[in-house]
Amino acid sequence: MPEGNFVYLTKERLVEIEKELKEMKTTGRKQMADKIATARAHGDLSENAEYDAAKEEQGLFELKISKMEDTLSRVRLIDTSQFEKDKVHILSKVKIKNLKTQKLFDYLLVSPEEADFQAGKISVTSPVGRGLMGAKLGEQVKVKAPAGLLEFEILNIE
Repeated sequence: MPEGNFVYLTKERLVEIEKELKEMKTTGRKQMADKIATARAHGDLSENAEYDAAKEEQGLFELKISKMEDTLSRVRLIDTSQFEKDKVHILSKVKIKNLKTQKLFDYLLVSPEEADFQAGKISVTSPVGRGLMGAKLGEQVKVKAPAGLLEFEILNIE
């Protein structure tokens, strides 16, 4: 399998995905079947919009299950104990300063599957994430982003 096809996750996130998938395959599928049965009971299937909607929802639900199974088949767990402490890597918590605006930002660098900008989790494949990867404490980095060239100083790495 080529390196780019791996999905890097923490142990905690892997457990969350496995739990969600198990729930979807058991309770979720039963609920879908119940919805379809209820809609089917409303009469002629050729003119039953509720039945069509339930079948459509079931298809999307099964697609989500399939995508989660694909993700799980490509998981590689991240072991941060092997990373250098003074360099930015996946799962680093970094404090950076935008050198133009002087604003401070705190980010946790995560895999694309775990990214949540509102929670301060940025993907290592995002422009800022890529720019920070491998940088050292105190280093200034330039990042090409859609908004233009950004310059940051790395103030702290955890």
